[in-house]
Amino acid sequence: MNSRLSATQEAISRSIRHIERPKDSLGRCLPISEFFGNLTFGLDEMKEKLTRSAFEHLTNMVDKGQRLPKETADEIAAIVKDWALSQGVTHFCHWFQPMTGLTAEKHDAIMESKTSELGKTRVIERLSGSALIQSEPDASSFPSGGMRTTFEARGYTAWDPTSPLFVMEQTNGKTLCIPSAFVSYSGHALDIKTPLLRSIQALSKESIRFLKLLGDLDVHQVHVTLGVEQEYFLIDRSFFSLRPDLVMTGRSLLGRASTRGQQFEDHYFGSIPSRILAFMHELEQEMYRLGVPLKTRHNEVAPSQFEVAPIFEHANLSADHNALLMDMLRRVAYRHDLVCLLHEKPFAGINGSGKHNNWSLSTNRGVNLLDPGRTPHQNLRFLAVLSGILKAVHEHSAVLRAGIASAGNDHRLGANEAPPAIMSVFLGDTLSKICERIEKGEIINESPEEAIISLGVSSIPAVARDNTDRNRTSPFAFTGNKFEFRAVGALANVGIPVAFLNAAVADAFRKMSDRLEKLLESSSSRDEAVFSLIRETLLESKAIRFEGNNYSEDWVKEAEKRKLPHLKNSAEAFGVLKDKKQTEFLISSGVLSEPELQARYHINLERYNKHLEMEAATLLEMIDTQVLSAVESELQKRTHLYQSLESLKMSSKTMKKRLDLFMSSYEALLSAREQLQEELKNSFGHAEEEQKKAKHLSEKLFPQMEKLRLICDDIESQVSDELWPLPKYREILFLR
Repeated sequence: MNSRLSATQEAISRSIRHIERPKDSLGRCLPISEFFGNLTFGLDEMKEKLTRSAFEHLTNMVDKGQRLPKETADEIAAIVKDWALSQGVTHFCHWFQPMTGLTAEKHDAIMESKTSELGKTRVIERLSGSALIQSEPDASSFPSGGMRTTFEARGYTAWDPTSPLFVMEQTNGKTLCIPSAFVSYSGHALDIKTPLLRSIQALSKESIRFLKLLGDLDVHQVHVTLGVEQEYFLIDRSFFSLRPDLVMTGRSLLGRASTRGQQFEDHYFGSIPSRILAFMHELEQEMYRLGVPLKTRHNEVAPSQFEVAPIFEHANLSADHNALLMDMLRRVAYRHDLVCLLHEKPFAGINGSGKHNNWSLSTNRGVNLLDPGRTPHQNLRFLAVLSGILKAVHEHSAVLRAGIASAGNDHRLGANEAPPAIMSVFLGDTLSKICERIEKGEIINESPEEAIISLGVSSIPAVARDNTDRNRTSPFAFTGNKFEFRAVGALANVGIPVAFLNAAVADAFRKMSDRLEKLLESSSSRDEAVFSLIRETLLESKAIRFEGNNYSEDWVKEAEKRKLPHLKNSAEAFGVLKDKKQTEFLISSGVLSEPELQARYHINLERYNKHLEMEAATLLEMIDTQVLSAVESELQKRTHLYQSLESLKMSSKTMKKRLDLFMSSYEALLSAREQLQEELKNSFGHAEEEQKKAKHLSEKLFPQMEKLRLICDDIESQVSDELWPLPKYREILFLR
């Protein structure tokens, strides 16, 4: 039996893993509320343990950026140490998110040593305040984009107290993880968290100013809220291990579509397979203990594709939780002899995976600024905020596109399953009609309060959630009381796309505040000035609104007429980050400095280039070591059969034609393989010119990979099943 058939037998023989639910002393299963967050230690827990003055110092650090006194830091570290030891923790680490797209950690034991007068070393469990607040991992091997040289290795991680500490359990130990920012010796951000935190602060500042001009004087903080829907695939570990492409790149570089895929639309929201449900039970249990409020689980559109979604949280915490979720998805999958694939397009011919970001704004009083209100003033505020967001997406759509760019997401965007590479906003019929009436000035002569009522805005709460359809083709759709940023890829860290969105909205609010101040000087009433600003802003950003099918070719042509950016691939999108005019708002808002922005341009482009080169090299290796041997064995078998029958005068023209066709496929395979190898070799000639290299890889190398794939996938259907070494789609996607 060959290895593929052995893997198939192993996959269908798996037993379902039993999950022990948390129980009380009487052996009864606990409700989620009883163990939710029991592996976390945040500000609420610290408030209970710290002295009043120490907690005030801590909140001053969080809210005002004040330095934490050493004695307070030591007091916090002492209570953290006691809690961690009570959980069975032996080590701690600063958990951070470098520009690799992954999380990182360096573990230290919670102890210090002392040497007696006689020279004997003793240890005590201790965590100092300085160790809690700051660490110094070697930064030399993390991407910096040229902000420092390799020998300039010093970097610092700094505790982010707005995200709770948590305990990560492994089979043989527990580690206290301290969510942290990561900066260089010179203070440049080397991570994803820092720009996100800056963007949240910038947006809060500009939102407060804008809201006060609108008449909401009691607002002193605006929070960005975020709920991240995570799509993923689960496949059996045996199949994964036999696919070098999945192991090396996260996606199948070869593989003929099975006769059955998603055409019957029977997988979406279908009954969850027992083995997968066992995985979901354990995943949820782990995440609940880590304080992550997972709410939804279901089958997605493609076979073997699933989704998990949490309740919304503050954006920084939500981003941390999503990074933690991606890590836990992989860990828990292995326990069930499964592999979790987070690549945006792991299998050709069926849907890929996205990460839908449900984004909104709320005040310190708990008011959702995207939730239409019940009074004319509340709805005037809603329209003002809405128009500001439309302005943000319209003016900064190219940068928002760059924020979601990656080699993996290129396979998904615009592929008749996901939003295209053209940014647009969907509002739904109700809001679109209101905006159109405001633009036409149909009610401009009425008082603002009468105008709001006659527009029907006061009835929005009753209709928004029912009449605002969920446009699955729109990259940025209004869904009742939030926007759904659907274009982000499943493997992405949400920190950067959300930071860019926050910065864009902050910039729009800043400009609108400047204009509103001038309008207020010349207007007899605040509401009239606000209404005038809304109308002007809606007219200026009208091109970004689109209510139709974003997948259609007609929209591509229409978007071109509207002069909307169409950055078809990541190589083009990353070029936007070098455009000082388009990225100025990121710098002026303090989200990224000029060196940090350029670093991200170089890092993203370098990762894009390396990813495509790795895929091409992996594909060539698979052709050479697996596909060709199978094809040649099949050819030898067919040739021998034909010659044998011919010697017995039993051959026919049909048999000869069949042999010739297969021989032609073999020759086409060899030719396409040589062309790909040549294009890969040519890419090394652009080693010092990242942009030219990316252009070559996207325009020359990638199409050649696709050409070679088509030939291989056709050959797969011709080679005898027992000779084909790679697990097929029908096995990977339908056997578990």
